[in-house]
Order: sequence, then structure tokens, then C-alpha cells
Amino acid sequence: MPGGRLTQQERQQIALGLADGLAYAEIARRLDRPTSTITREVMRNGGPTAYRADLAHRATERRAHRRRQVAPRGPQAPPQAHGRDAEAVREYEESFTTLLMQQGLPKMMSRVLTCLYTTDAGSLTASELVQRLQVSPASISKAVTFLESQGLIRRERDERRRERYVADDDVFYQGMVAAARSHAQLAETARQGVSILGPDTPAAARLENIARFLDFVGERMIRAAEQAREILYTKPEATSGGTATPRSDHG
Repeated sequence: MPGGRLTQQERQQIALGLADGLAYAEIARRLDRPTSTITREVMRNGGPTAYRADLAHRATERRAHRRRQVAPRGPQAPPQAHGRDAEAVREYEESFTTLLMQQGLPKMMSRVLTCLYTTDAGSLTASELVQRLQVSPASISKAVTFLESQGLIRRERDERRRERYVADDDVFYQGMVAAARSHAQLAETARQGVSILGPDTPAAARLENIARFLDFVGERMIRAAEQAREILYTKPEATSGGTATPRSDHG
């Protein structure tokens, strides 16, 4: 599998693949690249409907040029702990951010949430977020306000009375529960159409099957979320063989 940056020819192939309606995974397979590379490339350059190979290539060159110019003069990124590869960490954070954007989260909010999820401290102050993301305090303030309004982060005070932002582990549990409730509402609406369209009609049969499917999925989502919730509060315990065994902090 080739490494390094995408070439202009590869970007042209991505554009052709998007025009043909190919999935990211299929485009990645044809280029012998990871799917995450294609996803990140498209999402950071206009999305699937606005992607242009020449514009994407020039934008990438400009970003690389800016990094070379700014890095020596601007605030230095904090050193990576635990011997981590800084470039690998940066690539991973970009992939995580792209995935959050695909879920509908705006770019800056996605970047902030990624920072919070990937920091060892488990929380960051506004100034720490400004330094890590190299953006203005106003951008951070807007992002954290939005994330807090969505229940994705919370604020707390540390021993120095500084406000810190925390991404709660419980967000994923709450998200699954909310999705299950949404499925239940959709199932109820579909079932209302059965009586309106007539129980013996093809349209009503289609809606009834949709409702039954959503009932089935939603019920199991709730059950799975309840059963797995404790996993969100476990810390891996290293064993003698070097593997990790989950250990609960709750009891």
C-alpha cells in the first residue's frame, strides 16, 4: 500500500470516482489507499458534491507551505507523551475529526471534540485548546458553547479555579438512547400510516414492515446500551502478557 501524500493524479481519480457515484471504500480500493485517507481528502476539500481535484491539490500545497512557514515562529506544539509519533497522532486526529463531520458536526466543533477525546488529561482549558488548534479564543468559545448545548461536553473548575471542558464518556450511551427513541417515533409515525392508507394495501404493508423493523432495532439498541454502559467507565489493566483487561471503576 503506497504511503505519503496523495498525488494530483490520485486526486483526479477521486474526482472521477465521485462523479461516478462510487463509495469512498471503492475509490480507496482502486487507489490502494486506506478508506480514511479518501474520506478525509474529500471532506476537507468541499465534500462529495463540490470536490475538485485541481483545487484540492492547490489547497493541500498551500496548507503544507503555511505549516512550514508558521512552525518555526508560532507556539510550538506540546511534545508527544509516551513516545508517540507526532505525525501519526496528527493524521489520526484529522481522521477522527473527519468522521465527526460526517456525522453532522461542524468542523470547529469536531476539532475541539477530537482534542478532548484524545488528550490524556481528559479535559482542557480554553487556552490549551487555542494552543493545540492554533485558532482564536472566539472560535473556541463558540465551539464549546455549541458542544455544551448539545450535551456533548460539560464544564468544571480545577483546583486553580480555571474552567475546564470535559467530554463525558456517557455521551455515547446517551446518543444510542436518543437514536433508539428517534427510531420509536419513526415507527409510530409509520404505523399511523397503516390505518390511513388501509391495512390491506401495498403501501400500508411497507409501512408496517418499516415499523416492525424499527421496533426491533430500537428495542435491542436500548438493551445493548444498558448492558454495555459499564464499559464506558472501565480502565484497562495491563496483564503480565502485555494485554489489557477491562477493570470497572464503579464498584
